[in-house]
Amino acid sequence: MDLLNKHNTIRKFQGRPVSDEQLNSLIRAGCRASTTGNMQLYSVIVTKDARMKKKLEPIHFNQPVVESAPVLLTICADFNRFTKWCEFNRAKAGYNNFLSFLTAMIDAILLAQNICIAAEDKGLGICYLGTTTYNAKEIIDLLNLPRLVFPVTAIALGWPDETPEQTDRLPLDAVLHNETYEDYTKETILKLYAYKESLESSVQYIKENSKETLAQVFTDVRYKEEDNIFFSDKIIQVLKSQGFL
Repeated sequence: MDLLNKHNTIRKFQGRPVSDEQLNSLIRAGCRASTTGNMQLYSVIVTKDARMKKKLEPIHFNQPVVESAPVLLTICADFNRFTKWCEFNRAKAGYNNFLSFLTAMIDAILLAQNICIAAEDKGLGICYLGTTTYNAKEIIDLLNLPRLVFPVTAIALGWPDETPEQTDRLPLDAVLHNETYEDYTKETILKLYAYKESLESSVQYIKENSKETLAQVFTDVRYKEEDNIFFSDKIIQVLKSQGFL
């Protein structure tokens, strides 16, 4: 529990490599995560080659950590393997649908979190890349992912070369509901977000983006409606081409 509460995102890594033995140990721990029906609907693409990381960096919006980390793990929702197993054993597979995608996505995310916890337990640092789904098609093409395989997240991994401060989190009251969901009043919302809004980094974000509130930084700069719609449409098309819709 103490380990989980100490999590930091690491973006600067030592040149020290992560061995195949160490990496396999982490992924093996990842595979012990809970999984739907014990189907293990995931695959992990390991990228160590500098040339391949250089190709992946622009796909991940040119985040330097993609190239600087010794290892990049692309975690995929994968119904390809299980479907082939069914077909090779005279069983009719019916997993070319959205529910199956969600099932595999959940399996893959649970795997990813186990890998992250195992890595930090060994003193390694991780950086979760939320950009993976935005350019899923480009990742699919580069990594040769077949139908019924979809990249859902990526993890930059290595030995830390920094000790950053922890990012803020909302208080427990913000996420905890007893028995049923209790919707938030304006007064409650303002109270729950007051600390986040008061942080020096938040004040700086507001100033440098010429906004009035931190919420406007999110809606007008970081996660704009038009971008959300564009990438939503793009993801739907990729899910279709990958056989999930």
